[in-house]
Amino acid sequence: MRTVTERQLTEAFVELADTLADDFDVDDFLSVLTRHCTELLDAAAVGVVLTDLHGQLRVAASSSEQARTVELAALRCGDGPSLECFQASRVVSAGDIDAALERWPRFGPQAIAAGYRSVQALPLRLRTDVIGALTLFGATTTTLDEDALRLAQSLADVATIGLLQVRSIRQAEVLAEQLQSALDSRVVIEQAKGVLAERGGIAVDEAFTVLRGYARRNRLRLAELARQIVDGAVDTAPLLTGAGRTGAPR
Repeated sequence: MRTVTERQLTEAFVELADTLADDFDVDDFLSVLTRHCTELLDAAAVGVVLTDLHGQLRVAASSSEQARTVELAALRCGDGPSLECFQASRVVSAGDIDAALERWPRFGPQAIAAGYRSVQALPLRLRTDVIGALTLFGATTTTLDEDALRLAQSLADVATIGLLQVRSIRQAEVLAEQLQSALDSRVVIEQAKGVLAERGGIAVDEAFTVLRGYARRNRLRLAELARQIVDGAVDTAPLLTGAGRTGAPR
């Protein structure tokens, strides 16, 4: 590992820890991660794979097109250090990829063809939550020493915490939006119930039964039907046919 100054380390960890900004950009964050790993660990290239919503690994970032191509091919072929690292949740290393061809018969030749001779993959993990892997490609046959490996894992850990934090915040925001939407829909539904009750001369509970039944029979979203009733965009007579009303529908 090349000599790393305290200032370089500070800048790297400060930049990777800054994930709370309103304009946070995941793509830019991962680009920063690959840049710092390349500079601090003297890697020829760096790749990041992350799980998608379905738990499948996807190439999320790379410091070069060659590394991206190798990572994509490895995931398609189903072997290689990134996949093995993710599945085993541990560091996977090959100081000489030539010696690992039997281990990775599909990844190995592609990595060598791209000019890489060694590889180290570290899990992006927080306790038992593994979200991907950070892969360091070397241009020479070498392995990370203990200090470099500790630094690499520290960078991976900080990045993982940042990504999980952003994911948690965004999931919370989506949940809040869904809850707010449900609350807004409930207000409209209550208004529609009142309209039906008044026009049909029926109880509010029966009005809701009428509303829900009509929506289900016609495969309509309850909230959208209610909104149309409140806006006067729907003739309520078909809804109230057969209801125990005393007044004439309008």
